[in-house]
Amino acid sequence: MIIYKTEEEIELMQISALLVSATIAEIAKILRPGLTTFQLDKIAGEFIADQQATPSFLNFHGYPYNITTSVNDAVVHGFPNDTPLREGDIISVDVGVYKNGFHGDHAYTFILGEVDPAILKLVRVTKESLYEGIKEAVVGKRVGDIANAIQVYNENEGYGVVKELVGHGLGRDMHEDPQVPNYGRKGTGIMLKENMVLAIEPMINLGSRHIYTMEDGWTVKTVDGKASVHFEHDVCIKKNKALVLSDYAPIEKAEKANKELNSSYYELV
Repeated sequence: MIIYKTEEEIELMQISALLVSATIAEIAKILRPGLTTFQLDKIAGEFIADQQATPSFLNFHGYPYNITTSVNDAVVHGFPNDTPLREGDIISVDVGVYKNGFHGDHAYTFILGEVDPAILKLVRVTKESLYEGIKEAVVGKRVGDIANAIQVYNENEGYGVVKELVGHGLGRDMHEDPQVPNYGRKGTGIMLKENMVLAIEPMINLGSRHIYTMEDGWTVKTVDGKASVHFEHDVCIKKNKALVLSDYAPIEKAEKANKELNSSYYELV
């Protein structure tokens, strides 16, 4: 069942979404080689608590941490651990918060230091594909229009589009209907109506689209060991143009100011 939100509920949802953005921005300020993802998890948990909110992921179906940290060939749901991050790593930081009765949930991928140009391009294209999907997130379109836009944008570059994992509706529950795949045909799927709120999240692999889940039951990795990138925004369906509830601006500002992070993909053409 799809739950449409009132304008008042959307305002509350935006508070939660922007708190996620602020949390990821805090991580962007200090992220560097040598830190562990355990440390990032602790920083995020404390920051969320200071804002009188609760981490959405903690204890969700038994998940034991505040955030997920997926490094290199980890697609999503990576466990924080005590392995120091290294120069050349890429890391997807996915954060959820619960505040005022509603969840926010989105993700961002960072590059630590120098990497192969192919990785820079993968990060850029995946991020751009998220916005291609958001362009389709308007009244009268269908879920398949979002999915197809993301799929075509990435497959035109030869990337593997993960099919087993999807975006989702968002609200009082972190995962609501409908599912939002990153692949599909135009004009298919559920009709998009005003004040439907979606978490749109392309998960794109440098090589094969195929994945597997590790023994921890959570961490999803690429079968060929090649890099994967994940970006996610919280989006409210509106007429003519989607309302993006989350905000990458503070994250990007912190990313560009942090000399340990590589944001040169912004200049790639």
